[in-house]
Amino acid sequence: MKKYIPILIIVLLMIVAYFSGITKELTYENLKAHRETLKHFVGQYPLIAPFIFIVIYIISTALSLPGGSILSLIAGFIFPLPLSTLYVVVGATIGAMGIFLAAKTAFGEYLKKKAGPFLSKMEKGFRKNAWSYLLFLRFIPLFPFWLVNIAPAFFNVKWRTYLWTTFVGIIPGSYVYTQAGSGLGAIFDSGEAFNLDTIFNTQIQITLVLLALFSLFPIVVKRFMKK
Repeated sequence: MKKYIPILIIVLLMIVAYFSGITKELTYENLKAHRETLKHFVGQYPLIAPFIFIVIYIISTALSLPGGSILSLIAGFIFPLPLSTLYVVVGATIGAMGIFLAAKTAFGEYLKKKAGPFLSKMEKGFRKNAWSYLLFLRFIPLFPFWLVNIAPAFFNVKWRTYLWTTFVGIIPGSYVYTQAGSGLGAIFDSGEAFNLDTIFNTQIQITLVLLALFSLFPIVVKRFMKK
């Protein structure tokens, strides 16, 4: 039963977070209302503030709470680039690693024993080209972030591969959000409305798609060489 303790703790904290209503506090309106307080705190505690932010991001990611995009915007607003991107990437990577290890410890062996022929074949292919597939999933946000964090645990992906592909794979998206966050001050002052959909414009989307396709290039080369 010991192997289920980490995942049970995470699930319990998820339930507490959702019912406490804390996730509803991470909004654009609250950021606008408390922007001066945040700026003042960072200015007064320049060394402690990044640490606190990273811890909050780790907890948010590990518990799969909504609001990651707002946290990334906040990072860009209160911290200078590229440090803001680094803080987001570090927090998200450690948090994702936490939920990955918890899921792998609790369910990895069980699912491996119960896997049918199709799933076993899929697992073999995924493990063989794990870093390419993981980078592809990270570069293109086709699936929810929490799902991409957990799914590799069921395919017995090595933690080292998961760690570096997560760190590298979320850099482009994190930079886009933090860069947008760095311009929020001007938007606040102008009184204009802010929309998250405008962040990932066509040019950004094309860039992410190209990065994702490039990550699959080694798989194509391997199959071509075999043929």
